[in-house]
Amino acid sequence: MGATLVARSSEARRLFETASEILGYDLLKLCSDGPLEQLSRTEFGQPALFVHSYAAMRQLEIEQPTVWESVSSVAGLSLGEYTAVAVAGGFSFESGVRLVHARGQAMQEASDLIPSGMSSVIGLELEQLEEVCRAATSESATGEFVQVANLLCPGNTAISGHLAALEIAERLSVEAGAMKAIRLQVAGAFHTAIMQPAVAKLKAALAEVEFSPTRVPVVSNVDAAPHTDPDQIRPLLPQQVIEPVRWEQSLRTMIDSGVDRFIEVGTGRVLAGTLKRIQRKLPCENYGDS
Repeated sequence: MGATLVARSSEARRLFETASEILGYDLLKLCSDGPLEQLSRTEFGQPALFVHSYAAMRQLEIEQPTVWESVSSVAGLSLGEYTAVAVAGGFSFESGVRLVHARGQAMQEASDLIPSGMSSVIGLELEQLEEVCRAATSESATGEFVQVANLLCPGNTAISGHLAALEIAERLSVEAGAMKAIRLQVAGAFHTAIMQPAVAKLKAALAEVEFSPTRVPVVSNVDAAPHTDPDQIRPLLPQQVIEPVRWEQSLRTMIDSGVDRFIEVGTGRVLAGTLKRIQRKLPCENYGDS
C-alpha cells in the first residue's frame, strides 16, 4: 500500500517521510514490505491508512488544481473521517498523524482487554439483523452482546461484539437467510461500548489539537449530518468509536444536498461499492492505489 503512489508523487513521499518522523518508524517500508501481522494491528494500520489517503488527496490537488471548486462536502468511513476533516482544513496533517496514532493505540488497547470482533453480514434487511443481534445477545453469557456497528448500504451491514455472541449472530444470520457472514480482520468490536476505554484517551489527544472551521462540510459518521464548526466536530470524533457508523445515511445526506458525483480517494473501493446499492446511477471516480 502506498508504493505506487509514492513512485509517481514526490509530495506523497514527503508526507510519508514526515509521518515516519512523527511516528518513530519507517511507515512507507511497513506499508510496502510489511510484515502484514504488524500492519494489521490497529495501532499501525490506522496511521498507514490516514497517510496514504491524505497523500492521495494531495496528489489529486496537484494534478487537478481546481478540484475543490466542485467539492461541496466530504465524508470518510470510520478512520476515513479523520482524513476527511484533515483535507477539509479542520486540522493539520501532522496533527492528524498524531491523532490517528493515538486512536489506533487506544483502540488496540481496548481490543486487547476483551475478546471481541466484527463481521460483515450480506443479504439481510436491517430489521432482520437487529433481531438476530437481540437473539444472539440473549443466547450469550450475561453481559455479552453483539450489535449493528456499520450501516453501510442496503443488504450490507457490519455487526460487532463479544466473540461468543458474534459467533452466535453469524450462525443465526445465515439461518435467517443471509447470503454469508464474513469475519472481518480487525482487532476488536469497533463502534460499540467495548471501545469505551479508548474514548478518554482520544479526548485527551483531541484536546491538544488546534482545530479550524472546515472549508466544506464534513458529514459525520455519528449523526450523518454536515459540520464545519470545530466545536461540533471535535466531540463527535471520540464518540464515533463507540457509536454505529451511519454510512448509508451519510451518503444519502450528501445526495439529498445535491451531490451528483463522488470521488473516492485512497485505498479500497468501499464508497464505490456501497454507492451502487444506494444510488447506482451516480458516478464515482476512484483516485489512489490499493
